[in-house]
Parts: sequence; structure tokens; C-alpha cells
Amino acid sequence: MGETGAMGLRERKKMRMYQEVSDVAVSLFLEKGFEEVSVAEVAAAAEISKPTLFRYFPTKEDLVLHRFADHEAEAARVVGGRPAGQSVVEALRRHFLAGIERCDPVTGLNDRPDVLAFHRLLYGTPSLVARLYGYLERSEAALAEALGGDLEARLAAGQIVAVQRILALENWRRIAEGERVAEVRRDAVAAAERAFARLGDGLPRYA
Repeated sequence: MGETGAMGLRERKKMRMYQEVSDVAVSLFLEKGFEEVSVAEVAAAAEISKPTLFRYFPTKEDLVLHRFADHEAEAARVVGGRPAGQSVVEALRRHFLAGIERCDPVTGLNDRPDVLAFHRLLYGTPSLVARLYGYLERSEAALAEALGGDLEARLAAGQIVAVQRILALENWRRIAEGERVAEVRRDAVAAAERAFARLGDGLPRYA
């Protein structure tokens, strides 16, 4: 096996380790409560040492928020990969609406019991909410860089990330209160359309 293949295998093993340990941790947190489970318990359940766990996850909160790691640069990837002639706002609008259509948990429009339980854990734990903002800031920074990195780009990225976060939170709130996806979807699409239209009006450079 060549060097590139070996590196690919090591990276895949590392990603599997991240996912497996995170899954073990989330299961324990859902069963007992975030504050009631120690890092040592997670390490024991995952059959790794505590120092090894901390090499993968610097904080206890990161065990939960690992599920958001792949989404940090998602908006930036959408912007970078959009077709020629398509505006930034239009690319992000289409991407968000596609997420609603497939019930991507990131859009909040998902009523699977495991997804609802995870979101209750996340939004019901102050330290996790605080840590989540760090992920949002990194998403904002990546998007700002994709938009050019200047002050106007940073202002635009802040508005875009905020709109996506608020739309998702509203969808999750309604689902958590007992409404079904089919009942919420139409309003979710209309709200997203209005929100991105306003972004376009307010950010002509990117519309």
C-alpha cells in the first residue's frame, strides 16, 4: 500500500474512533444526564484510556458537539462549490431548502426520537449551548473567508449564520412541542424563503 493509501486508512480509523466514542458518550448522557456522567465513565464504556479520550476530545462538551464538526465549514463549502453565475445567497437558500426537504436534523425539521432526544440534551444543557456558540463562530469565520475575508464579508457571514440558526431553532421548537414534520414543513419552507429574500435585499453584494 502506498503512502497515500496508508494515510487514508489511518484517517478513516481516526474518524471511526471519533464517531464511536461520541456515540458511546451521547448514549450515556441521554440515559443518565450530561452532568451525571464523568469523562472516566465514558472512557471506560468506550474501552479507551482517559488520556486517549482527551486526545480526541479536549472537553467533555466536545463529545456531544462532535456531531456538528462536519457542518462547521458547510456554508463555506456551498459557497465555494456553487455553479458559475449563482449568487451566494441563492446557493445557501437552495442548500437550506434541500436540507428541509430531506429532514436534515441540522435544519431542526426532524421528529425521529433519537434526534429529538439529542436536541433536548443539547439545548437543555447550558455548558453545551455555550460550547455550541464556538462551533457557530468557526462556521461564521469559514464562511467569511469564503466570501473574501474583509469586514463586509464578516458582517454578511454573521447575518447568514444567524438566519440559519434561528430558522433551525424555530423548526426544532415546534417539533419538540409535538407538531409533526408534515405540519411544520410548509411554514418552514415559507419562513426560509422570506428570510433568504431579506438577506438578498440586505446583502446586494452577495445576491
